[in-house]
Amino acid sequence: MPTVVKRTPLADEAAAREILGIAEPPVARFRLLSEGIKPYNRLNLLVEDITGDKGCVACGNCLDSCPVLRREPERLAETDSRTSMALETSVADACEKCYACVLACPQVETKYKDFIVDEVIREVIPQNRVLRLLDNYLMVVVALILGIVIGIFMTI
Repeated sequence: MPTVVKRTPLADEAAAREILGIAEPPVARFRLLSEGIKPYNRLNLLVEDITGDKGCVACGNCLDSCPVLRREPERLAETDSRTSMALETSVADACEKCYACVLACPQVETKYKDFIVDEVIREVIPQNRVLRLLDNYLMVVVALILGIVIGIFMTI
């Protein structure tokens, strides 16, 4: 479902669409388009300031959200890493273009996630064949006929 708030168009929408056209998982490329780690991060590191760093934090969210890896976990046997690079190498061009990896990544900015949800992902719920027959007010007609039949038997 699209976001309720009107979002401003992406300045780099052409680049985003080009990334989405690549056959491999796009999470690393969107992470590099983003601004990087914010100054209010909650990483307790003993190193210098990492604000703006665009590197993968190796949280593994992209790996955990990927339907290809959930269906075929043996693909992960090649690596022990939990990075977006591990996702790209293990999934490669078997990517289903669901973009769950991008939506799960904490390093990808919200504006790119909103763009994917609003403009790219189409919400499609497959309809059951039986439900399709009952759709379009057919139930009203069936109820009316059933009511008439019951009414006739009640008066007899």
